[in-house]
Amino acid sequence: MHNELTKNDIRMMQEELDHIRLDVMPGVIEEVKRTRAFGDLSENDEYKTAKREQNKYRSRMRYLEGMIKTARVIDDTSSENEVGLFDRVEIYIPEDDETETISVVTTVRCDPRKGLISMESPAGKSLLGRKTGDSITVQVNEHYSYTAVIRSITKGEDDGTAGLLEY
Repeated sequence: MHNELTKNDIRMMQEELDHIRLDVMPGVIEEVKRTRAFGDLSENDEYKTAKREQNKYRSRMRYLEGMIKTARVIDDTSSENEVGLFDRVEIYIPEDDETETISVVTTVRCDPRKGLISMESPAGKSLLGRKTGDSITVQVNEHYSYTAVIRSITKGEDDGTAGLLEY
C-alpha cells in the first residue's frame, strides 16, 4: 500500500524521525542502562518504564520509516476556483440548516475536531475538485448520506501548521 503524502508531509516526518534518532533515543537508551543497574529486573519498575518508553519510540520510528518508504508523493496544487488540499471550504448543509468550514488534508494531518478532513474520507472525496456553488452528496455509509452546497473556497497552502498525527 502506498501512502499519498505531500512533499511537506514527508519532510515533517523525516524531521520527526531525525529528532527521535538524534535527540530522544540517546537519552532513552541511557535511562534503560541506568535503571538496569538497579538490580532484579523482575521487580524493577523504573527499568520497565524505561523499556516501555524505548519501545514506544522504536515503534514510532518504524511507523515513520514505513510511511516515508511507501509514500507516493502527490501534488497539492489545484486551480483557482476548485477545492484542493489545504483550502478552507465553507459548506452549507440544508438538512441541518448549518454552515461548516473545513479543510481537506492528507490522512496523516486529519483532525475532524479542528475541521481538518482527510482527503480519503467521504466528505474529502466529495469535495476535492469541486467548485463554489456545487452541490455535493457525501455518502457516509450504505445507509446514510447528506447533501451540502459549497459556499466559498479560500485557497490555502501546505504551510505545516496542520500537524502530523501524534503518537
